[in-house]
Amino acid sequence: MIKDTSGQDQIVKQKPKLLKPALLLVGVLSAVTWTGFAMINADPAYMSVEKAQLQIAQVKQGDLVRDIAATGKIVAANAPKAYSPEQGFVTLKVKAGDTVELGQVIAEVDSPELNNSLKQQESELARLQGELARNELEVRRQTLTLNKTLDLAQVELSAAERENRRAKLSIEKSLISQIDLEKAVDDLAKAKLTFKHAQQEVELAKDTLAFELQSSKGQVARQQLVVDELQRKVNNLHVRASVSGIIGNLLIQPKAMVSKNQALLTLVDLSAFEAELQVPESYANDLGIGMQVELKIGTELVVGSLSAISPEVNNREVTARVRFEQSSMSNIRQNQRLSGRILLENRSDVLMVKRGAFLNQGGFVAYKVNGERAERIEITTGVVSINHVEVLAGLSQGDQIIISNYDTFKNADAVLLR
Repeated sequence: MIKDTSGQDQIVKQKPKLLKPALLLVGVLSAVTWTGFAMINADPAYMSVEKAQLQIAQVKQGDLVRDIAATGKIVAANAPKAYSPEQGFVTLKVKAGDTVELGQVIAEVDSPELNNSLKQQESELARLQGELARNELEVRRQTLTLNKTLDLAQVELSAAERENRRAKLSIEKSLISQIDLEKAVDDLAKAKLTFKHAQQEVELAKDTLAFELQSSKGQVARQQLVVDELQRKVNNLHVRASVSGIIGNLLIQPKAMVSKNQALLTLVDLSAFEAELQVPESYANDLGIGMQVELKIGTELVVGSLSAISPEVNNREVTARVRFEQSSMSNIRQNQRLSGRILLENRSDVLMVKRGAFLNQGGFVAYKVNGERAERIEITTGVVSINHVEVLAGLSQGDQIIISNYDTFKNADAVLLR
């Protein structure tokens, strides 16, 4: 029995195969080619970019207007609010969008407390007026009594003077005694004294009565002022339009309970409009009252001037108001969108280039076009407007530079333009 064939097997060693010379040459050339491509792609100096994808601008000499682009809306130059004069229940007489005239009643406030207070003060005024009338009658009565007393004293004085003259004639003819003469003289002196005191008392009493009467009149006058003030407040419960225009927003619900000085609604004066622009806060320090502004409202271009600048910053923006001539314009509407161009300054005969994304690099470098190559150079830029950038150094008039974004260039010293 044969177990296996292991005894007959022999190990044969295989000789290595040599590469043919042609195949070896192809491999070497491939390696060199790939190495060359790798070196080209690794070296930024040989980066290639399609020229059609780039924006190229020419450096020129001219006048540069430094300006700011902003957007905004049309707002009413005068848009007052109507407020509740007192606490109470309000009844609105208009709706949003209604046209109103100056002085037209737009809301009524029902204030029972104020109406009740007015009635109480009117009652008090009537009482004081009755007291004044009674005092005037009493003054007339007392004045009559005082005049009567003074007249009686005058009569007694005249009688005493007449008795004194008779006594003097009688004593000369020895018809009366010396004692009777002296009595007549004393009666005359007494009558004179009584008349003098009566005059003084009457004058003092009249002054007293006049003072009391004036005091009563003062009380009536003061109460009349109280009533007039309450009447004014009651009249103000009829809220009237302060301008001619339209009703804007209603700030309360009809028949609502309102407090004193609470805003009820907004009025819009359609006779005058202004533009409200939102300017980035980075330009806030450059703004100034009176600066010229170009506004594009729909298809019309108008020129105005800055009339107000907000002192605060909201959402990284500063609000500016622009006043413009609108007599020749029509169909202007509240909150209509617009764009504006604020003219900061005008520089004459400066070197400038069109503004582009290359400013994202800080304005310190540019790629100058030279035939089919664009070389990286250092430049210095100045002020920037909406459309142009001032060039201070590094470029000359007639030079062309790439104003597109440089992120794809990877800071290459030069790029090839295809």
